[in-house]
Amino acid sequence: MQSMSGEPGTHDVTVIPRMRNLSPDETVEVIHGGGVIAYPTEAVWGLGCDPFDEAAVLRLLAIKQRDVAKGLILVAARRAQFDGLLDWSTLPSERIAAVDASWPGPNTWIVPATSRVPRWITGAHNGVAVRVSDHPVVIALCEAFGAPLVSTSANLAGEPPAFSREALDPQLLDLLDGVTEGETGGLPAPTAIRDALSGSVLRV
Repeated sequence: MQSMSGEPGTHDVTVIPRMRNLSPDETVEVIHGGGVIAYPTEAVWGLGCDPFDEAAVLRLLAIKQRDVAKGLILVAARRAQFDGLLDWSTLPSERIAAVDASWPGPNTWIVPATSRVPRWITGAHNGVAVRVSDHPVVIALCEAFGAPLVSTSANLAGEPPAFSREALDPQLLDLLDGVTEGETGGLPAPTAIRDALSGSVLRV
């Protein structure tokens, strides 16, 4: 915060610099450094970080005020980025086909996780919520990072999600390391979450 004084007798004017928007490559540099960022997704702005960096994930959860037991979504640019993380062998072929048919796209599935997915991602669950996104910014970030990223709505617990850059909570922005340039995909609601084994909807 910077204070600028005018001529004697005038009021001081406080200038609060807006957080600079980052390109995908700049964002990935921040993520590699353990940072927590905001980025646009299919419907709302999300918070992201390296899912395998425990300190970064725990900091993200603290910023959002989210219980680690609830688990977090992972987003990827391609299905292959989930190789070694998802136990597809536990699903019948028709259920795998249903998941594959929905990707890339705004469809999140709970898939049984392998032991390579850390508990700070799965939380109290045996599965992990995953999505292969068709949003260009998400794709660019995951391709540049070379792996899936954490994706959870960019809002404090109990507050509504932000459907635009302008709707991001200034208190939240103050706690982040950067904001990725871009816009959401315009969907009217966050992506549905379904159970990959049963197909049942867990969140609309």
